Parts: sequence; C-alpha cells; structure tokens
Amino acid sequence: MAVTLVLRALGLGDLLTAVPALRALRAARPGDRIVLAAPAALTPLAELTGAVDEVLPTSGLGELHLPGEPPALAVNLHGSGPESITDLLATEPAELITHRHPDLPEVRGPAWREDVHEVRRWCDLLGSAGIPADPDDVGLPAPKVPNPAPGAVVLHPGAAFPSRRWPAHRFAAVARALAGHRVVVTGGAGEEGLAREVAEAAGLGEDTVLAGRTDLAALAAVIADAALVVCGDTGVGHLATAFGTPSVLLFGPTPPSRWGPPVNRSRHKVLWAGRRGDPFADRPDPGLLRLTEAEVLVAARTLLPEATNA
Repeated sequence: MAVTLVLRALGLGDLLTAVPALRALRAARPGDRIVLAAPAALTPLAELTGAVDEVLPTSGLGELHLPGEPPALAVNLHGSGPESITDLLATEPAELITHRHPDLPEVRGPAWREDVHEVRRWCDLLGSAGIPADPDDVGLPAPKVPNPAPGAVVLHPGAAFPSRRWPAHRFAAVARALAGHRVVVTGGAGEEGLAREVAEAAGLGEDTVLAGRTDLAALAAVIADAALVVCGDTGVGHLATAFGTPSVLLFGPTPPSRWGPPVNRSRHKVLWAGRRGDPFADRPDPGLLRLTEAEVLVAARTLLPEATNA
C-alpha cells in the first residue's frame, strides 16, 4: 500500500489547525496509508480526525525516521524553514508538496505568506497541488473516554509561552464571579502549579484542579462536554472550536486573524486588544493585559445561557 507521509511535529493547536488539510489528503488519496509524523502524545486526537492511519512518533525537526519503502507522497505541513523540507526529502518521496524556500531552489512550491490564517495556509498549500480542502472542516467528534468533570466551566490559564498567559489572579477573579457554576481548572504538563494557584486564589477546592490528573484524551473529553471554556491562544482553545464548545478566547500578542476560530462561529467569543507583540516573550503581552476581568465575564455570561440550553 502506498504511503502518504505528513510532517506536523508540533503541538496540539498545530495539529488541530491541520485537520482540514489532513481530511483533504484522505479524500484525495483514499487508497494510501496516511502516516502523520507528530509527537506520540497527540495520537488520540489524530485518531479523532478520521484522516490518519498511523502516527509516526516524531518529537520535532531532525527526528523523522520513516521505516520501510519511501512514501509515494510527502507533505510538509510543518513550517516555513528549510529543515522541514530537508527532513522530508531524506525519506526519498516520489512526490513532495511544500512551500518553497530560497535555500532549496530546486524544490518547487508556493511562497510562504505571513498574513494568512494557519488553517487556510495548509488548505491553500494543498490547493496549489490540485487537492481541494475546506478550511471550515475543523470539527471533531467527542472522544469516547470517561469525563471527570461533565458540564463544567473550564478555566485553562496555561499557554506555551508566557506572552500568551493572562495572569493567574485574573483567571481566579473570573472563577470567583462564576461561583454559581461548577468550575474546574485544567492544565498541560508542568502547569499543575499554575492551575493550583488559580484554584487557591479563587477559593476552589483541590478537586477542581484537573491539571496533572488528565491525559490528552480525558482533557479533550472535558472540553467537549464543557458548559464554557475560558483560555488564551492555546491548544485548548482549538479543542473548544473543534468540539463546538462555547468559549471565551483571549488573544495576544498574535491576532485571532492568524490563529482564531472561524469568524462565523457564534459560540466562540474572541477578545483581542488589537496590539501585536512578541509571541515568544517571557512575560504577558501588554495587549493581552489590556483585556479585563469585566470583559471576560461579559463574554462568558453571554455564552453560558447558550451552553445551558444547547
């Protein structure tokens, strides 16, 4: 069986923004085995897409090792640099779909654009190769695993970089204001302390802290059935979009036009102060800090009745 190899060795949000492209590849190459080179931890979410036959554990660039025969097609959904192209060329594919890079002038492809939404970027890349992809096709079915907090309001204070982390005391203020609902605090690996800080400042019990107690599948189940999710520009926000879960999404320093939910989704309230900044900074972005607890609560209370009646 021919293999289509897709490189996306990044994080949760990165995988979820590539779902329409993965499904387009599945539709275009129904007889191929679709192999996704990505971190092994993302396997439960990759399986939910219905577009991936196998996850090839790949922690990052320089870590791609495909056993067996060369792929019939390699697809670079990873990034703009030459390293991702080089990794895929090393597998000796019969065909390669990628953006072009000046360091590799012999490799053809469309130019990389900075001013495009991440979902649209990969759909456009496939479109340039004659493979149509629908950027609205981001939905996922809920995972069939036990949910430790059904129907809860979920606060997720963490993010990959400090620049995208709204302060813990502000999350705590939101939690206190929503005390009439069941509130839980989630977090990824290494975010247990941050989650406990939010819960303690809000006067919540230890049992409300789910960080460190849920694997990715269980976290996805929590988000899929939540009454509301409040988080920054992070993978959990993309999970809320994928499951159609009402969410308040706090953006900064990267604008939602690059990483936000589709603009036609009324269940997702996007807050952004309009100020771009350094996404890799070691402190919260000044634009993110302009977003107030009052603004978040107005958006949350607008969505909670919809969540209750959905």
